[in-house]
Amino acid sequence: MKKNMLFAILFLTCLYNYSQENVRPKTQPSQFLENFYYTVNFGGILYPFSNDNLIDGYQTETFSKNYFSGKLGFGYKIKENLALQFGVIRPASWFKYDNVNNIGYERSVWINAWYLSLKKSINLNKKLSFFAEVGGANITRSGFSIEEKIIYEDAHFGSFLYGFGFNYKLNERWRLALNGTFFPKSKKHNQPSISQTSFGFEYHLQKIDEKLALEYENDKKYFFPKNILQVSYGNSKIGFGANRFFGMSLKVGNFESFGIPVFWVGDVKASHSFSVTYQRLAFRTQKLFSLDWGVSITAFQTEATNESVFAFSIFPTMRFYLLRKEGFDMYANYSLIGPTFLTKSNIDTLETGPKTTFQDTMGLGVFFGKQRDYNFELRIMHYSNGNIFTKNSGVAIPIQFTFGKTF
Repeated sequence: MKKNMLFAILFLTCLYNYSQENVRPKTQPSQFLENFYYTVNFGGILYPFSNDNLIDGYQTETFSKNYFSGKLGFGYKIKENLALQFGVIRPASWFKYDNVNNIGYERSVWINAWYLSLKKSINLNKKLSFFAEVGGANITRSGFSIEEKIIYEDAHFGSFLYGFGFNYKLNERWRLALNGTFFPKSKKHNQPSISQTSFGFEYHLQKIDEKLALEYENDKKYFFPKNILQVSYGNSKIGFGANRFFGMSLKVGNFESFGIPVFWVGDVKASHSFSVTYQRLAFRTQKLFSLDWGVSITAFQTEATNESVFAFSIFPTMRFYLLRKEGFDMYANYSLIGPTFLTKSNIDTLETGPKTTFQDTMGLGVFFGKQRDYNFELRIMHYSNGNIFTKNSGVAIPIQFTFGKTF
């Protein structure tokens, strides 16, 4: 009870702080944000699991391998050519042992790596730079059992990480990235090596001239809400198609994993969900991008056992404006790793992990009205510990219909 009260006080304090005015123009990043960047990369991953990883007496002749993978992260520039990076590397879908012992058993091995690294860059010319990366990672592997017998055990351990690649500078904000990232094998944990090659981009927030920042701040041509208050409702009768598509697990025809691997689903399915969300503008560019900080309370009921759970979250939201018309502004938003407290653990008798977890959201919406006073959004949500722990069934919240008021 005391922990719940402490979290509630912290939650309300953050809500109050977010509501306070800041004299810094929102078109000028804070001292922290001006050294901040995020990176999105996709490519191929190799993790050579084999029958050698299974206990004696179990094997298969075929494996299902999906090499497509992602590397998502954030960076903070300590110096111009030295940065601290934090992120996650994972395959789009899991490695699978097909037809174990030829008696129809199909089992998957989940692998996930959260990393913290230092990146050192060396400029080759004005546009092109070479970088080396070194650090550590939290490796989580979920193995499998057959008839309550462990065939490939779970593992959770620290690992060394190293990598290298190239950045190509398109302008002060955008850089293309070619990455090679490697984790050595661990004999102690019966874990083969992991290697990934990926291609993507970095987006660097930039401080601009103070006069220009004020000009952008006072320009009423492009709308950016200072505050948004939203209420949302979702029902599982609409299905989890959007969650599965963006989690690349939608079954379409002969495709078992159709979609785009930019989100997650979860074994726990919410039948009903209701959310109250407050967001406040932290930074924006002239026209296309904004960063908000937000807080939310979500109540959901599970499909399997009708458990009622509350989630208290603090989160960042990236908003990308896709279309600006006379009557509306359309955007897409994306939020990752929002610290969250759930009022229950191991939901629906599944091992979802501890009560302290993370919230992820993804949405498409519009601001409308003469003064853009109103907001409508479709969003999906996900709760999990990001495979930081071996027990991480995750919670899937289907599409929520969201109505908001800006002020």
